[in-house]
Amino acid sequence: MSAESPLTWTPDGQPRSRLYGDVYFSAEDGLAETRAVFLEGCGLPEAWQGRSAFCVGELGFGTGLNILALLDLWRTTSVPGAHLHIFSIEAHPITAAEAGRALAHWPELRDLADLLAARWPGQARGFHRIDFPEARATLDLAVMDVESALAAWSGSADAWFLDGFSPALNPDMWREEIMALVAARSAPGARAATFTVAGAVRRGLAAAGFEVEKQPGFGRKRQRLEARLPGEPPLPPAPPRVAVIGAGIAGASAARALRAIGCEPVVLDAEGAGAGASGNPAALVTPRLDASLDPVAQLAAQAFARAVDLYKALPATIIARGVLQLAASDKDEARFAKIAVSDIFEPDALAPLDAPEASARLGEAAPAALDLAAALVIEPQAVLPAWLGPVAQAKVAALGREGPAWVLRNAAGDEILTADVVVLAAGPASAALWPGLELGAVRGQASWTTSPSPIQAAAWGGYAIPTRNGALFGATHDRDDTTTEVRDTDHLRNRATLAGALPGLASQLEISPLKGRASIRATTADHLPCAGPAAGTPGLFLLTGFGSRGFSMAPLLAEHVAALALGAPSPLPAIAARLVDPDRFRLRAERRGRNFIPGGRREP
Repeated sequence: MSAESPLTWTPDGQPRSRLYGDVYFSAEDGLAETRAVFLEGCGLPEAWQGRSAFCVGELGFGTGLNILALLDLWRTTSVPGAHLHIFSIEAHPITAAEAGRALAHWPELRDLADLLAARWPGQARGFHRIDFPEARATLDLAVMDVESALAAWSGSADAWFLDGFSPALNPDMWREEIMALVAARSAPGARAATFTVAGAVRRGLAAAGFEVEKQPGFGRKRQRLEARLPGEPPLPPAPPRVAVIGAGIAGASAARALRAIGCEPVVLDAEGAGAGASGNPAALVTPRLDASLDPVAQLAAQAFARAVDLYKALPATIIARGVLQLAASDKDEARFAKIAVSDIFEPDALAPLDAPEASARLGEAAPAALDLAAALVIEPQAVLPAWLGPVAQAKVAALGREGPAWVLRNAAGDEILTADVVVLAAGPASAALWPGLELGAVRGQASWTTSPSPIQAAAWGGYAIPTRNGALFGATHDRDDTTTEVRDTDHLRNRATLAGALPGLASQLEISPLKGRASIRATTADHLPCAGPAAGTPGLFLLTGFGSRGFSMAPLLAEHVAALALGAPSPLPAIAARLVDPDRFRLRAERRGRNFIPGGRREP
């Protein structure tokens, strides 16, 4: 991503594209143009009357003016409780300050413009999600080229704002292949609108199956286009009854994500919030650092960014900001340098430190490090209640499909409740409730104590992080051990791990009495979570297998699961969704010409 702004300013204060030499909106009145060309051109607000959900796609996010006009109309004309989803694409994002300057022309949108500026999406390549609960809306912005974005999105739009720069100046965005992708990502009866009547655009839309009509234009433009796909919009389904099993970070993330798009779930847990692996007094929110920069690395970067945004919306949950990832070798230093300049993270999110800089930050001799400036240390017991809502304390011993609904039963076989949709987010216990799920178990014990002064959070394989009144370090990692009693021997192991990396800190804490907690993490064979539908099982969704990265990965993947459960657009690119699909192990075995048997065995 170039550091140079993609826009310039005309003498009269109008934004103009430096890259394409075209205006972002009409100099006569950009807001009036948006309302005439895009809102009226897509038949809004009439098209969403009586709809509980509506989806709008946009090519060319620009300053965000179209989206603000859309939100303004939606909040005043949609039915109560309805949710708007927006998918927009921008290959060359501008800054919040630049957008604010451009949007200042319309004080009637000031409140929405202020919300957008405060939540302005970043510049990292990939999908960015922004919530507008004030307007009952969600925006997913794809920062990438238009063809890649449309190919990656799995949603289905009811209306399209085709608002790229002029076809003569930006022909790639108006190619026939792009219009075909727009049609493929459209619901029956979807409408599209644009300011241009260029012949190539008309032919591309028509070839994609749209019925195209010229309409009177806005301002100096004599004509504009409206287009419509054949068919009638599908009737919205009745709101489902959703049960979430598990009240750790996965279940809490699921409850928050479902609530954000208009569904109030029932959350159940055998012991209550944070009783499992999410119950420590502090937790790290850091990204997986993968120098391959492949789709797995991109998924980790997107999940990390989304988690940080959501925790920042709960400032009382944040214990500390910034984590130092210590290098173990020269190879790590090179890896850190490559990751720090990649475009899958925000420009200021990561910074390499040499050994003297890292030592100064830690207050003792240390190797080179990667400064994860955007990383957080959070307090789980502040996050979980904020996201969970009420939790019904009940141990679900069995779940099964009985007729059109799922029935959850206790150990005695008594019915606890019925639901249309179940999200299984119970950590390692998920495998007992759905035997087709392959999960490993890893026991981890963390140690903590009071500390005379706050510590700098650091990670190196082990970690040491501040709590509200001390320091937490560890943790052990013992496969196939499912005991949860706290062991003095494991405290000693944690002390040894700390002393190996930060001997000064270990010495400070040497005589301090330790408290601890052991819990069982759920893992998978490829170290990626399971987030998606249970194959061949309507209404059952899995959200588990996070290992030690639940607080970094669960918030985004829960939004993916919530979207699938409610028929809404997912925030994940298609390739990322495949990476976490619970059925991926069977599909991989089939591609290799082998039979898949749950439980880890593969047969020729």
